[in-house]
Amino acid sequence: MVSSIENNQNSATLTYFYKRRLILNQDTNGLRHARDVEGHLTWLDSFTSAALGILAVASGIYTYLGVRGLLDDSGALSLFAAIAYSAAVSTGIFVFWSYLLRLLPVMRTAATRLWLVLAMVIGSGAIIAMSSWLNAAALAGSAAVEQHLARTVQDYQSSLERAHEITLQGQALGLDVGRTRQSFADLSEQEAGGGLSGLAGRGAVFRVLTQKSDELAALEQLIRAQETPIAGAFAEGNAILSRMRALTVAPGAVEDRSVQFSEEAVRLAGVITTLRQLSVAPLVDRAARDLAQSVVLPRLDADNAGGQAAQQATITSLLEVLAQRADTLQAAASDVLALPPASEVIYTPISTADAVIRYARNFAPSWAGAIAIDLLPAVLVMIVAVAQAAIRAGREPADPQNALTVAELQAAVIAMRAMQTEPSETPHDTSERPPTPRVVE
Repeated sequence: MVSSIENNQNSATLTYFYKRRLILNQDTNGLRHARDVEGHLTWLDSFTSAALGILAVASGIYTYLGVRGLLDDSGALSLFAAIAYSAAVSTGIFVFWSYLLRLLPVMRTAATRLWLVLAMVIGSGAIIAMSSWLNAAALAGSAAVEQHLARTVQDYQSSLERAHEITLQGQALGLDVGRTRQSFADLSEQEAGGGLSGLAGRGAVFRVLTQKSDELAALEQLIRAQETPIAGAFAEGNAILSRMRALTVAPGAVEDRSVQFSEEAVRLAGVITTLRQLSVAPLVDRAARDLAQSVVLPRLDADNAGGQAAQQATITSLLEVLAQRADTLQAAASDVLALPPASEVIYTPISTADAVIRYARNFAPSWAGAIAIDLLPAVLVMIVAVAQAAIRAGREPADPQNALTVAELQAAVIAMRAMQTEPSETPHDTSERPPTPRVVE
């Protein structure tokens, strides 16, 4: 029985020491891993500040270029202002990321880490606001302004084509006017032969028909005369558009090209206005209104009352027909006038920074590079935070009992020696001890 108990105790002791051995091995591996990571961090820390400074200086340079593009004055004061702003941006970026590289990785509680992450997000937004958009302006500002010029050319081309289309629709009214004029001319020929009123010759009915035929002929001639100015204005507008397209892609500073582009835009706007004014639709509309309302009735010149009555009846019928034809012309002119007009295009010069913001979708790579050069240290902060967490995990043992410092181990050894060593001198109090009895033999 005693032997069995001793065997169980020995087995438990071996199991305990085996587990302790495993724990010690794990702690040893963790410490070794922590030392390795710490050594790498020490080596990386030797040039991290220099790399961060280079990134900050590079961002400051592009910020300087962006600021110079915004300042109209090229004097010494503007130069000093741009240098001061870029230097402030470089300093702010370097100090901000240096703080986070040192403090965020060593935070142990979730609350402190959360507050520092929030500070990093706010600081990153501030960096984008004061630097990244200027970097993007320096990287793609000229291309963005050229994009603005090209977009403006497209708008002007659409407006020119629309104005020309509406004007041609007005010219098409000349066919309706010519058809109405021809109908009155044919009726006048019939009246000359007596086909309408029964009275051959050039009497009152003939004069009414001739009057309206001549009015429509004059309107038709006026419409036909507009063809040459319309064609000339459209050709001039296309020539201006060609020069504007050439300025969009021409070599040289985009600021100088923008000035020439603005001058051409003013000329093209005048051409578009001229095309709108050359439209004959309003003229046809007014002529159609006057066609039936402004009729000069001649004196009935028949020899007898019966002839005069026939002339009066024929004139009355002609006035009804005239009103119908006028309504038809007015409806056709109203359709042209109801067409959506050409859009009003006004060229507005734009700076490189504003152009980059307005056409940001077209320059996503430039924006990505401008933001990355400012926010790349955020990745370094995360890497260092992960490395510091690995170091802490390796240095903290699995068993808290093994977390003894050297001082604690020395104190424990001293205590054990004190318990194992008997005192050399033991004090005795003989005053209270009773006297030893003497034995009498």
